[in-house]
Amino acid sequence: MARRRQSSNTQWIILAAGVFAAVLVSLIFFRNEAYSTTPELQVRDYLANANSLRGNVYRVQGEVEGSLAWSPTMGRLISINVGEDGVLPVLVTKKFDGVNIQKGQKFIFLLEVNPDGILTTKNLTKA
Repeated sequence: MARRRQSSNTQWIILAAGVFAAVLVSLIFFRNEAYSTTPELQVRDYLANANSLRGNVYRVQGEVEGSLAWSPTMGRLISINVGEDGVLPVLVTKKFDGVNIQKGQKFIFLLEVNPDGILTTKNLTKA
């Protein structure tokens, strides 16, 4: 009688490891590309005349310098350091009350310049 070949799980384990590695690499790549289709805020233009940018959405990466104010109806006003361009005030709306934002943390912000010229968060991701 012919002997049956024992099936080996080695091929499946190698395939699963390859798929896992591909998913992990793509997650790391796309995490670093958060909001990549959104234009980056030109900080000098914003500081010179915020009203000219009203209604537009921009991407900003920066480090939290501190909390400036808090309102139960509006959210938190924080300052972020954007490097050589300076420091920006950002209103983190109540939508993000569950996000732990502390001094020294780096975030990528998706910001809208509201009708008053204030940078308001539409989304944020830890950098």
